[in-house]
Amino acid sequence: MAKASDIEVVVFDILGTMVDEPGGLRAAIRHALPASDEASVEMLLTMWQEHVHHEQQRIADGSHAYASTEVIDRKAAQRVAGRAGLTDPAAIERLATAGQRLKPWGDSLAGLARLARRFPVLGLSNASRAALLRLNAYAGLRWHQALSAEDARAYKPAPEVYQLATDAAGCPPERVLMVAAHAWDLRGAQAMGMRTAYVHRPVGDPPQKTDTFNWRSDTLDELVTVLTAT
Repeated sequence: MAKASDIEVVVFDILGTMVDEPGGLRAAIRHALPASDEASVEMLLTMWQEHVHHEQQRIADGSHAYASTEVIDRKAAQRVAGRAGLTDPAAIERLATAGQRLKPWGDSLAGLARLARRFPVLGLSNASRAALLRLNAYAGLRWHQALSAEDARAYKPAPEVYQLATDAAGCPPERVLMVAAHAWDLRGAQAMGMRTAYVHRPVGDPPQKTDTFNWRSDTLDELVTVLTAT
């Protein structure tokens, strides 16, 4: 069984784990389309999410050249605008950058600060470099280093993205802990030899019975308490 003393560096997924990505996109759609009812907002949010997933899958299987999240999000915003009849260019552009204005979960900032007093902490996100810079500033997330999948020209769970984190950590992967609210993300890290910790979030991808992550926590605060206990 893994112990906190086995860990040298902690790596966090950001979208969904540290910030409420669906909630932020939902709020941006409501702001752009104030006359829309909740059912319409949810339909448009689903359209956005499906577009992003589809494009990232095409990149993963080699059927499409790499495109950053800024490019993918702009197309998603245009699709949402087209379906909703939104034509104001400024409103569409603001919608396209909604992923740079996502609120942290209630325990994210304090939990990250507590953990950073014990371990080097890295953020590892599918967000582009420019989007990640603005997102971290907006949400108030303070990392020792923030890494973008753009540097690997791939998206998690591609192994080369996790390689960015282990290279930055400068230690064997089994001494690097990946924290995420998405079981698919942790499986990708696990395949690279990293330790794994699942943190429950309302928007995450919960583990299956067959998953064998090193830690499972209901809150980030709970995980931090375990990792920083002496």
